[in-house]
Amino acid sequence: MSGFVFNEKPIAIESGEGPYLYSDDGTEYLDFGASYAVAALGHSHPAVTSAIQEQAAKLTYVQASYPVEVRTELYEKLATLAPGDISNVWLCNSGTEANEAAMKFARSATGRQKIVATKRAFHGRTLGSLALTWKQKYKKPYEPVAGGVEFVSYGDEAELAEAVDDETAAVFLEPIQGEGGINPATTEYLQTARDLTEEAGAALVFDEIQTGIGRTGSLWACENAGVVPDILTSAKGIANGLPLGATLCADWIADGAASHGSTFSGGPVVCAAANATLDTIVEEDLPGHAAAVGDYLTTELEAAVEDHDLPVREVRGDGLMVGVEVKRGANRTLKHLALSEQLLALPAGRTVVRFLPPLVIEEEHADRAVDAMTNVLS
Repeated sequence: MSGFVFNEKPIAIESGEGPYLYSDDGTEYLDFGASYAVAALGHSHPAVTSAIQEQAAKLTYVQASYPVEVRTELYEKLATLAPGDISNVWLCNSGTEANEAAMKFARSATGRQKIVATKRAFHGRTLGSLALTWKQKYKKPYEPVAGGVEFVSYGDEAELAEAVDDETAAVFLEPIQGEGGINPATTEYLQTARDLTEEAGAALVFDEIQTGIGRTGSLWACENAGVVPDILTSAKGIANGLPLGATLCADWIADGAASHGSTFSGGPVVCAAANATLDTIVEEDLPGHAAAVGDYLTTELEAAVEDHDLPVREVRGDGLMVGVEVKRGANRTLKHLALSEQLLALPAGRTVVRFLPPLVIEEEHADRAVDAMTNVLS
């Protein structure tokens, strides 16, 4: 299996620095996908590279049964940075594992089985997380997946209210749907989900695997709405390229959950990378930077659409999580962006071009992306 292929010829990436990637033939690409938001600080960030090298020279790995300073530091850091009073942290290796853990924790803590998820949602590719994922193309070849999941329309408060009952263990939501097309939830919808789950004694789970770590203008997207879940899952940009996921839980979930574990939970080298990543994001106020540059990017894209009468239905998103819904199809646009403009972006469904650039980009990079879109769509 391979990644993006244009004209049946893959772009072979050899190195990267900041928001740029370089192919084996020396071509420079502006990376506005950041490998699905993984490279939050850009490529080969010196603070992360140094932390990895120092830790690898001291201790590469020891199981989570033994306390290790760098892992303990990450536990404490995530507990401090988490929204509200979510102070219990479980570490894993990926977003799908974080969501699998959230499913297990919610079911064991509540003693219930039913989970409510949303149409167009994407929560992972393992059999448990696939059960929460909407599109049949991801799960049909692997059925049967885990059962007990009921899907409702994203953003429909009445439909959500009808689905949540005293048999519900959890409601899983992305504050902004990523793979589903960059669809932001309203504050009212997230608050309704909070109210409904509290009344039913169910867990509210926010999947912040793509939206978290500063991407939407706050460290966590749910903070923009002022709504605190019972469980929050994170991954992708948390260690700036090294595989790490986290499941953050409120006390009532942690106290009621059954045992769960993983051999590679919180390896020291990965934890060192995550500590350096989070420190940089907080110290440099990259959430605030993402909000400012993201607003500039969105404003300039909307102006270009109007000024050049581009075939675009809508520009939407929050911070540096931006979707451009085009009329010609996303894959065709992405191909021309890469080959003609040396700009790498991502699809979000068949019609949405998704921008998830590193949080360190500046307005000049946003200008280049807007120019590239204008050239291709014109």
